[in-house]
Amino acid sequence: MFGWFSDSPRRVAAIAVMALTQACTAASNPVPLPQPATDSVEKGAQTAVFAGGCFWGVEAVFRHTRGVIKAVSGYAGGAAKTAEYELVGLGTTGHAESVQVTYDPSQVSYGQLLRVFFSVAHDPTQLNRQGPDAGTQYRSAIFYANEEQKRVAQAYIDQLTQAKVFSRPIVTEVAALPAFYTAEAYHQDYAALHPREPYIVYNDLPKIAHLKEQFPTLYREN
Repeated sequence: MFGWFSDSPRRVAAIAVMALTQACTAASNPVPLPQPATDSVEKGAQTAVFAGGCFWGVEAVFRHTRGVIKAVSGYAGGAAKTAEYELVGLGTTGHAESVQVTYDPSQVSYGQLLRVFFSVAHDPTQLNRQGPDAGTQYRSAIFYANEEQKRVAQAYIDQLTQAKVFSRPIVTEVAALPAFYTAEAYHQDYAALHPREPYIVYNDLPKIAHLKEQFPTLYREN
């Protein structure tokens, strides 16, 4: 995803081809996952932070998830001074492109968000990449805000591992959230604002379609 703004004329065609041959193919057969055996019981609005490749697609998935109040693209894992798109894109800041999800637990639980995250938002078996995007800034990660989120996230990863639902090991990092930094304004709601851009068409719109197919009771149009 890095480069669509800084050197777009040279890379648009190449990224579009890679997205078509790699990411779209991988996303065409998402794995149906079991319900979390362990979940949290929360009251009042809560926040969770997920990283799973380019934040455009992850944000779009959660914006279409019932019970989500707000989904914001940003950076987590690094320092405040390096929380800038051009710097994060270098892959040396420690940041991962992330999405902060504010949700109503009376409508969707943390465990259900995890199920969506692992099912359709990204491929948790890809190490430091997603589709055409490579680098530690595109790693799979769950940044927990408290010990309860840590417990539930790790329990679900253990559950999926034991059930062998993926043919390859889950590489998702479970780490404490030091801070979340909101990304630049032009990244927010990017998929909805640029639905015809090749990157969005090949990488992100299929994720939204799979959310609707796999989670009809959780999916919402807007």
